[in-house]
Amino acid sequence: MEEWKMSIGTLNGEVFNKLSIMLDNSTCGWRQLASAAAQQPQFLCSEKDLTSCSLQVLDAAGSPARTLLAWLADRSCSLDFLLHCLRKIDHQEAVQFLTTAVAELIRITVQPLSQQATEGSRVVLTCRASGPPGLSYQWFRGKDEILDESGSLPELVLCPLGAAHRGPYICRISHGEKYIFSQWAHVRLVHSAGSSPGCSSSLFPGSVSGLRIVHQPQSQAASEGDTLHLECKAVANPPAQYEWYHNKVTLPQQKTCSLKIPCVTTEHRGEYRCKVFNLYHQAWSNTATVTIGPGSVTDAAWVKLDRSPDSQEEVHRPISRLGINPLRQMANPPSSPKSFYATDKVALLIGNMNYHYHHQLCAPISDVHELTNLIRQMDFKVVSLLDLNCQEMKSAVTEFLLLLDKGVYGLLYFAGHGYENFGNSFMVPIDAPSSYTSEHCLCVQNILTRMQEKETGLNVFLLDMCRKRNPNDKVIVQPRMMKVTANIIFGYATCVDAEAYEVKREDVSNGIFISFLKKRVCEDEKVTVMLDRVAEDMGRCELTRGRQALELRSNLSERRSLTDKIQISDCSASQSARNLQWAVAHDLPKSHCLQFDCGVKVQLGFAAEFSNIMVIYTRILEKPTEIVSCSAQLTDFPEDVDVDLKKSNQETLLEAGSLLLIKEELPSPEGPSLYTRIRSLQRLTRELTFTVCLHYIYSNMDEEVQERLPVTVGKPLVSKLNLHEPRPSRNCSGSSSLSLDSLNSPECSSFAEGCTSVGSASNTWSYSAQTSHEVSLTDFGTSRTPNVPEETECPELFDTPRPLVASKSLPHSQVNDTNYKFSDLYNFHSF
Repeated sequence: MEEWKMSIGTLNGEVFNKLSIMLDNSTCGWRQLASAAAQQPQFLCSEKDLTSCSLQVLDAAGSPARTLLAWLADRSCSLDFLLHCLRKIDHQEAVQFLTTAVAELIRITVQPLSQQATEGSRVVLTCRASGPPGLSYQWFRGKDEILDESGSLPELVLCPLGAAHRGPYICRISHGEKYIFSQWAHVRLVHSAGSSPGCSSSLFPGSVSGLRIVHQPQSQAASEGDTLHLECKAVANPPAQYEWYHNKVTLPQQKTCSLKIPCVTTEHRGEYRCKVFNLYHQAWSNTATVTIGPGSVTDAAWVKLDRSPDSQEEVHRPISRLGINPLRQMANPPSSPKSFYATDKVALLIGNMNYHYHHQLCAPISDVHELTNLIRQMDFKVVSLLDLNCQEMKSAVTEFLLLLDKGVYGLLYFAGHGYENFGNSFMVPIDAPSSYTSEHCLCVQNILTRMQEKETGLNVFLLDMCRKRNPNDKVIVQPRMMKVTANIIFGYATCVDAEAYEVKREDVSNGIFISFLKKRVCEDEKVTVMLDRVAEDMGRCELTRGRQALELRSNLSERRSLTDKIQISDCSASQSARNLQWAVAHDLPKSHCLQFDCGVKVQLGFAAEFSNIMVIYTRILEKPTEIVSCSAQLTDFPEDVDVDLKKSNQETLLEAGSLLLIKEELPSPEGPSLYTRIRSLQRLTRELTFTVCLHYIYSNMDEEVQERLPVTVGKPLVSKLNLHEPRPSRNCSGSSSLSLDSLNSPECSSFAEGCTSVGSASNTWSYSAQTSHEVSLTDFGTSRTPNVPEETECPELFDTPRPLVASKSLPHSQVNDTNYKFSDLYNFHSF
């Protein structure tokens, strides 16, 4: 059946949880399921993934099986394959339960489409669904059910079309008590002098079932990381449906006239065709051949930097290697005298935008978001934070240092205002005064000396900020003597005494540096080679020429790459402690339901936009029939979190102020979600409490009734770290909580020296037993999850040249000398 081809992510929460309970055992449970799933390479769990699952038992509400199932869902594991694995491990109870649950699934396969036609013509709205036998259909025009014969069929026929037929239509598909709604389809009446009564087709006179392809998909060449966009359009009555094929294999998720695949790799090359059909006819499009090449710059002559002689071989590596997907195992890896690996990978990403006394920036929100999504693909643990004051930045760096250990790859990215004095770089917090000095900022070189004490395997600094001289700062900061470690890389977005720029857009902006870096950062190359290519890409763009040029400083002597694999060291207890404490610090409150006295049931859900920004949504799940309308709004938030009341309880994420999360499809337009965005969670000093206020109206009353329920969700995400508190200066023998006021004092981490007790970790990382929320490594793990949506592009916005206005971020394919220009320099802001 078709529903078995769907991903296990389509299972509802109740089914997901019951299945997890069945698999949370040691004899025939999640470990055996992971072993059975490993027969498919894409579902092979690493030792780190299994450790992440097992650590869930340390939380009262944790579930290793639920974490594993979420991991499989992220990789689009089908229900059919899951059932196969359950049968293989002979888990009869789970097999029976899953079979019954899938039998109750209802899935819409054909959505009704909006149409416009002349008066007297024939219009057919089509909605089809798959699921258990005996599905029933009900059509509605607005809130009024259509009671004629076709109102209970998959095809609703409107003939002859008249003024009474104009309006929105929706179809309800049900099976017993279960039901789903289709999307809305609008029927519009077009007045035509030649129209006459009768049931003639507005597209093909005298024919009901005509179908003609008017736009064919075009062959094209793309580079790895680009977005592939193919279109096939047809005119038909009834409306055309679309089905895309890649190398003669159907693409089950592509059911519209536009095929869109973000971040393509070489596996996406080949032939594409689209089958167009309706109730009576079908037609095939022309074949579009898609070639996937390496990068957009393939003839670069690499710049020789100050490196040791034996590293020149890496710089002049054959460019054909660019075409290899860095996130997949190479079929013929190059011979190397030594393979390098990391004992772990951690990253701290800070974006400062809303400065109190300085020019406001636009790009850091999207820059941090995009870089987070990219480096997570390379198994980095990422903490992403926006708008930190001085104390919060110091505390965040302290906690970042605690995650480092021998052989760990550490990456620090900063986007915001900055400056450079006497060879030292300074990151400016949002509360820095107008005439700030080094006393109010963080010195990057001091952070480096602290990282070296951890014996890290790789230290990478990506500084997306200005490097102009600060005339107010006369102090020459003297960092402690650095060790000769030959593992340090500084990637500066601009040169000394120059500014770094961002491209101001209508909705979300991008920094120039990230616009180029995101194209290259996942390449399986030595870090310096990768950054060299970014510099060359920037140098070929007329926009950046003469204004901004990437500068690379490095003493890296080994061929270490950000894509190097993680190999757990013998000190596994230290690794486990880091994993656990990192997961606790990224714990989202568990989604749950609220039952009000009036009979209304409200779902309360949470999504993470950044480590310190969370979106809360409310959705009406059930309401008595005597209540005609209701909505659940959030209010009474504590003062120490940042909530824009004008943008709270909004119907869309865009209206709520979120430009990065993707709104999920709702089961019915009658029960929409309301979204509220909670910022600055790092300043939360106590458990997050708020009130859910239910507003509803009874059918026999005109006045609105309110009912309120208080809610406490603990300390979500990074609020557990108490970054607002200064870190006391202590001796090495006592604690791992450190002072970073000067970034010069020695540090001792409880994670070092093979610590075996979680309780010995820093008090800011310590796990509170009072918290009953789920700790899930998948929430902020190395894989993409619903809380960390895929980056989306809107290629249609680039059809005509405009002054750098895009939807989410600037695709690398648009960073060129013809389309990537400013109309004037008022859009050109420096950090």
